[in-house]
Amino acid sequence: MGALAGVRVVDLSRVLAGPLCTQILADHGADVIKVEPPKGDETRTLGPPFDDNGDAAYFAAVNRGKRALSLDLSKPEGRAVLEKLLENADVLVENFLPGTMERWGMGYETLAKRFPRLVYCTITGFGADGPLGGLPGDDAVLQAMCGIMSINGSEESGPMRMGVPIVDYLTGYTALTGILMALYVRERTGKAQKVEATLFDTALSLLVPHAANWLASDRAPGLLGSAHPNISPYDKFRAGNGELFLGVLNDGQFKRLCEHISRQDLFDGPLFKSNATRLANRDALRAELEKAFAAFEVESLCKDLMARGVPAGPVHNVPQAFAQPHAAHRQMLVEHDGYRGVGVPLKLSATPGRAGRRPPRFDEHAAEIRAQAGIGDQPVLSK
Repeated sequence: MGALAGVRVVDLSRVLAGPLCTQILADHGADVIKVEPPKGDETRTLGPPFDDNGDAAYFAAVNRGKRALSLDLSKPEGRAVLEKLLENADVLVENFLPGTMERWGMGYETLAKRFPRLVYCTITGFGADGPLGGLPGDDAVLQAMCGIMSINGSEESGPMRMGVPIVDYLTGYTALTGILMALYVRERTGKAQKVEATLFDTALSLLVPHAANWLASDRAPGLLGSAHPNISPYDKFRAGNGELFLGVLNDGQFKRLCEHISRQDLFDGPLFKSNATRLANRDALRAELEKAFAAFEVESLCKDLMARGVPAGPVHNVPQAFAQPHAAHRQMLVEHDGYRGVGVPLKLSATPGRAGRRPPRFDEHAAEIRAQAGIGDQPVLSK
């Protein structure tokens, strides 16, 4: 049944942050009704690859477990149907430009009076007010504006976008956290509230430890490639037949690393004795480590180091990542009803979530949803 069985969510969001948030709610038992505009969620078109129905794989990544209905909310009939759905809803999620819902007479203040138990979650780029309030937001643009690109990349590459939409993704989780908190408060007080998540706030919050380093030193962080600004060796290294990543956090781990590769002299010498000295001499340390790693095969080296308590992993591509036996053990690749997707990352012991039904076809559940809400095929007049 899932931890959220009995919770009904009306999802007006499109693209990534909102749909990811509501997919997680669905994975854990919530009944999520995805309301799409007449042309559908634009991520249905963001391909190839496309499935046999013509929907992009991108759409499938964040919309499983939902039921789909199309409404034109710019028209009174569409808004009237939405109002009927909200009568039995616990959560509304929307990511329109600020002011859109208000223009339709369905802003938070209006809906809170009509549906006092409705948790209203809004996801936007910058919020509704302030110097950037009301402007559209995009993951990569926020990575650029909020300094994330400035610390991602190397001197050779220059600033680079993260290879995954990290701002959108974490904003989805931020919204999820807020929704769950609001539902918890509602159970205690009987009162719902508004939840706000913005890409701007999320992007700035991602700057760990770079913002703290700057605030403490007044020095702007720079590009370090795969390296860490505060820890060494914490980076990507070449070995005999590929690359690995080392995550050495303390002197004990560094000592065990040196022992395993028969380079105790590195730990005993003054240049690399502590994290501070290793950080100051990171280039010299890289040269010595890669010289030693050349005699090792990546997979066996990482396996042996991990067994000794030294964090290390091969640099895998995406197929290799999912081919790992541990990915199967953790059920992180799911296949059912012709659907293949990433598994549920959050595990609960008593109420485990599960990947729900395949992503819905456009307007697939319209008749079912309308019947449940007591709505026929005829237009519903707005109150």
